[in-house]
Amino acid sequence: MKIAIIGGTGRERAGLALRWAAAGEDVVIGSRDEKRAAAAADHLNRMLGKAAARGTSNRRAVEEADVVVLTVPYAAHLATLQEVKEAVRGKLLIDTTVPLDPEAPGRLASANNRSALEQAQEFLGSETKVVAAFQNISYRLLKDPKRAIDSDVLVCGDDPNAKRSAMALVEKAGLRAIDAGGAHHARAVEGLTPLLLELNRRYRTQEAGIRITGLPEKER
Repeated sequence: MKIAIIGGTGRERAGLALRWAAAGEDVVIGSRDEKRAAAAADHLNRMLGKAAARGTSNRRAVEEADVVVLTVPYAAHLATLQEVKEAVRGKLLIDTTVPLDPEAPGRLASANNRSALEQAQEFLGSETKVVAAFQNISYRLLKDPKRAIDSDVLVCGDDPNAKRSAMALVEKAGLRAIDAGGAHHARAVEGLTPLLLELNRRYRTQEAGIRITGLPEKER
């Protein structure tokens, strides 16, 4: 499977790319700046000791991919979706965006009480299946592909098949995936991120996460 990770060369993107590439997936890093994307891919390949990723433009990465993962700050969310709207049509988009208020990072931005997932799905249309995941995982936990992570990834979306595909990729990245229901639940999942940021600040850590207990394995 070819996975395009688009929207920049940030730390969350780097961790996911590293883990999927280490697991044998074909990774394409997309950015508006192709040189930065290529440099990020070269760095990842040197870390792994093999040619597992390459960098290109956002649109070209999406055109080549089977699955697209969007890792951008909320301020760039709509603009990046606009850039790849036609290329992503008919594919699965995993949206990691959390709509944090740039003027108050400890709060969610007000967007008519809709999640970033719901906004993306409305903008892209029904032909593209959008699923939300990875909003609550610190990049610090992702950056070592050999490290076991004692946190869950809550996966939201309205298409059952799309959610199953996204959950399989969560497992490929070495985390436990939990089906958290439809797209309307993504707002609650996003709301955990500012809470985790506050816990990090309060307890002087950078790796706070969430773990769901009491679920039978077959119910996930």
